[in-house]
Amino acid sequence: MATAIVYTEIGGPEILRPIEIPTPIPAAGQVAVRVEAAGVNPIDAKLRSGRRPSPKITEPRRVGSDGAGIVTAVGDDVDGFRIGDAVVFSGAKGAYASDIAIDASRVHSRPATVSAAQGAALGIPVGTAYQALRSLSVGPGDMLLLHAGSGAVGQAAIQLAVLWGATVIATTSDRRADTVRDLGAIPVAYGDGLADRVRSLAPGGVTAAIDAAGTDEALQTSVDLIADRSRIATLVRGRDAAALGIRAFSGGSPTPLTPQQLAWRDEAVPVALALLAAGRFSVELGPRLALADAAEAHRLIEQGTDGKVALIP
Repeated sequence: MATAIVYTEIGGPEILRPIEIPTPIPAAGQVAVRVEAAGVNPIDAKLRSGRRPSPKITEPRRVGSDGAGIVTAVGDDVDGFRIGDAVVFSGAKGAYASDIAIDASRVHSRPATVSAAQGAALGIPVGTAYQALRSLSVGPGDMLLLHAGSGAVGQAAIQLAVLWGATVIATTSDRRADTVRDLGAIPVAYGDGLADRVRSLAPGGVTAAIDAAGTDEALQTSVDLIADRSRIATLVRGRDAAALGIRAFSGGSPTPLTPQQLAWRDEAVPVALALLAAGRFSVELGPRLALADAAEAHRLIEQGTDGKVALIP
């Protein structure tokens, strides 16, 4: 038997509980993975709490999409994986588990220098950042304003944008300014007068903006500084994007991601793995908790904590 974290109603972190499930057997096109680390993402808590709408619960609902582990079985029609391979996966349904079966297309070989916790930290944050930057065509010569630079999405966006030749100004608290600076961005404190501070840092103007904060200040500052609103995107306030004339990539947007945008999100994980292995990308690891402590993991991400929270089966 295996163990999985589930919930059967919308509510607080306390509704998360472990249950026994049959050990997953991979179908054709799938691999089975013994999970070594599962990434805990804000969207997991938003869905559990009902802050992000989801279909009616009709059976115990599994949690989590990102993880890393070791291949334990390979289904028919799968090439490129063997039992014992170290891997990273994303886009799963139920990563908070001791074992999982997942489509081989969602699984990537994990370089020896990349830990399970690092691999489990990639999926949603890196995929979101990579896709947003690609959608906005961020590259050489751009001055990017990034709101919430010290979060997991923000840190990924800073590093990718800098690698692609852009200059990044990232909002952050004073306490986290050095973290943002070390990743290659110019930190700027949020709060009253933000637009003026950004203007002083970018006398030539800002050419693109990504909102990973979801505050009124972030949205207003972006539209005040950038004339071309097609180069402003929110990752959090999707429901408000149309009224502002800006773009939204998920974040509650009524407009789904395009096939191209979804492809970019998938492409991000192997790109980040290669950069991690080459020492050109980093992830900030935070608290690591036992799988049975999933409720506490959700409390941590809802309260706010530095670094990526991971569950260790």
